[in-house]
Amino acid sequence: MPRHNNSIMTAFLLEGLTHQPELQMPLFFLFLGIYMITVVGNLSMILLITLDSKLQSPMYFFLGNLSFLDLFYSSVVTPKLLENFIQEQNLISYSGCMTQLFFFCVFAIGESYMLAAMAYDRYAAICNPLLYNVTMSWNINILLVVGVYSMSGFGAVVHTTCMIKLSFCENNVIHHYFCDILPLLKLSCSSTHLNELFVLLVGGFNVLATTVPIIISYAFILSNILQITSSEGRSKAFGTCGSHVTAVGILYGSVAFMYFKPTSSSSMVQEKLASVFYTTVIPMLNPLIYSLRNNDVKEVLRNFMRKRLGPELP
Repeated sequence: MPRHNNSIMTAFLLEGLTHQPELQMPLFFLFLGIYMITVVGNLSMILLITLDSKLQSPMYFFLGNLSFLDLFYSSVVTPKLLENFIQEQNLISYSGCMTQLFFFCVFAIGESYMLAAMAYDRYAAICNPLLYNVTMSWNINILLVVGVYSMSGFGAVVHTTCMIKLSFCENNVIHHYFCDILPLLKLSCSSTHLNELFVLLVGGFNVLATTVPIIISYAFILSNILQITSSEGRSKAFGTCGSHVTAVGILYGSVAFMYFKPTSSSSMVQEKLASVFYTTVIPMLNPLIYSLRNNDVKEVLRNFMRKRLGPELP
């Protein structure tokens, strides 16, 4: 058992995703593949958006930031998850655990706020197209992105600061594969009422501050689209926000599926599976969604591949 000073552990032991030895190597290669796709997909989106002049618009500016968040969101958790599959005991230092918790909160909260900013961008593009360049000027775009990172940083500081103030005694086994808030609260030997209150307040505020703008934006978008007389115009309008709707639906649909159910049906296995989806699968899916459903991205990608592989590429 690691030594502790003033009731603070020097290290925690991560339980991991599964205890079944026969699943360790298959899961290692599965998540290694997912992580590689995530890194390549998000880095490719960032490079394409940064280097190609056709993608220099507010929508792709936000998409590039979403890819940045996804890349580091996955990188905060997945390497330690992979380590769980190949080591008998996966230790993480106290400072490492708090650092992982901080950055996990930064990128998780940032993802939700970035999707809200992207919803506002789609509202401005569809409902006020003539004023779009004024409404979504680069100063406004930068201000929105700074707001996203400020809110995510604030939430991460609150959660991490409250966690650091807790005492951890003899039990150092985190029943999870990374340092998340709730598994750490269960380990504490001091009162966690204040932490639980902040989880409720900060988490509730973040949910409202991101979901309400998305719902309102798409209510106006849908109303505006239904007023378009031509089917071609409606199809084009839907196409401009289809990728974002898909990304939002996957994220918030999975959250609703996981948390809007009776407490009695909850289990640590379900929590781990839900966390796997949030931390590894969604960061992999987002660049695929935006590349496969977006004609501009597909065209830029095809042109890039033609330059590298030859003009015979279709």
